[in-house]
Amino acid sequence: MNSPLKKLVIASRESALAMWQAHHIQARLQALYPDTEVTILGMTTTGDQILDSPLARIGGKGLFVKELEQALADGRADLAVHSMKDVPMHLPEGFALAATGEREDPRDAFVSIRHERLEDLPEGSVVGTSSLRRQSQLQARFPHLKIESLRGNLQTRLRKLDDGQYAAIILAAAGLKRLGLENRITQLIDPEQSIPAVGQGALGIEIRDDRDDVRALLQPLNHTESAACVEAERAMSRALAGSCTVPLGAFARIRGNQLHMIGFVASVDGGEMVRAEVTGAPAQADALGKALAQKLVEQGADRILAALNDHA
Repeated sequence: MNSPLKKLVIASRESALAMWQAHHIQARLQALYPDTEVTILGMTTTGDQILDSPLARIGGKGLFVKELEQALADGRADLAVHSMKDVPMHLPEGFALAATGEREDPRDAFVSIRHERLEDLPEGSVVGTSSLRRQSQLQARFPHLKIESLRGNLQTRLRKLDDGQYAAIILAAAGLKRLGLENRITQLIDPEQSIPAVGQGALGIEIRDDRDDVRALLQPLNHTESAACVEAERAMSRALAGSCTVPLGAFARIRGNQLHMIGFVASVDGGEMVRAEVTGAPAQADALGKALAQKLVEQGADRILAALNDHA
């Protein structure tokens, strides 16, 4: 295919996983548009710099995308590649998600040196995770475990485990697989047991909303099924005002011609949790997400969220 643009610049965080994702999109675009030069602008974001506090306390996942959006705004980059689970539910005015890539494994992964399964961890074992979503579900199932904050890139987290700081850590399976570290996965956790983060495993490509030229070039990279699933999950989270300061998760998949989605909201300690599910046509992804949010509210999600906000 011919591209009207001679050059495309991809903005990306500089972590190994983010750069893998950027190189993956670069290769796809280079194959589609051989006459276009596709380069990567690596950037360090605020979220990458502040590693001594939980994300929920320092401003949330938007800290991983703000600098990239600035590069789009001032023309240094044409597109930005994100892990969809890091993309805030509301994009700033003037920005748009132009494509959702095909989803990698959306599950959480249990990683341990001494224990084969999450269920095998003895009382008082320290489990590392940076996610309130994972923490609440772990505490609900295994109240005898001790959950401690774990920040840093993938390699840093694995090194902390190897150094003996944790009995086990929980990571996204997608990141491990993309970096060729699948052998570090001790156990894949069933999505029914650990409902994934909204958009987990999917890549999103963000552009300036006025860049119709770039939007058109990215259409071949949009994976329709993955996009519908992620749209449904994000609609649920948006309706519940979800952010990384709220322990919630949603997971949609398409079976046959039906989109099936489960979701939950919980207190941080897992003491209170509501779960619900919906099924419908993939074309109704946004409406299904809102319907799931409503089901959760009817079970008391709004009360749990209000209590969380009071403690924030």
